[in-house]
Amino acid sequence: MDLLTLLLLAVGLSMDAFAVAICKGLAMQKLTWKKCCIVGGWFGGFQALMPFTGYVLGIQFEKYINVIAPWIAFVLLGFIGANMIREALGEDEECETDTLGVKEMFMMAVATSIDALAVGVTFACVPVVIAANAGGMFNTLTGCLMIGATTFILSVAGVRVGNVFGAKYKNRAEIAGGVILVLLGIKILLEHYGILG
Repeated sequence: MDLLTLLLLAVGLSMDAFAVAICKGLAMQKLTWKKCCIVGGWFGGFQALMPFTGYVLGIQFEKYINVIAPWIAFVLLGFIGANMIREALGEDEECETDTLGVKEMFMMAVATSIDALAVGVTFACVPVVIAANAGGMFNTLTGCLMIGATTFILSVAGVRVGNVFGAKYKNRAEIAGGVILVLLGIKILLEHYGILG
């Protein structure tokens, strides 16, 4: 997985957090940078931690799944992306409150980053290559930190967007994130069979 693919993956994964951050911003009467950073820190931190955890779990089974690795990546990314699109098109969405308590933020951070755990498993199947001379663990850790940083930035922006514009962009963000993940799954499969690059 190259740098561009990783950046697209980071944006796609962060769309759930972005959508929830919009709702948080919508519910806030008084917006401060501290509140934005709290939301971004929770979501970004878990989006970095979950794929790394998935990677560590995935490398335990790497030797058994190498043959079907591109298919695993395709199925996981396709399923996650399709689920994001389905949720965005659903009508029973509810917005969050402005509470930033540990218990609520922890639950939301886990809920918005659980998909990243599955993506981390794909890192064991389709290795992250950011620095060619670096080891797999360094590249994967760097990739996970990039996902976390991207989510942090987009979550902070989401709180602001929600506070200023309301929930207008929430569903569009989730649909865009879902489409990106589905397309990345297809790209990995096509590259494996030499159809792309």
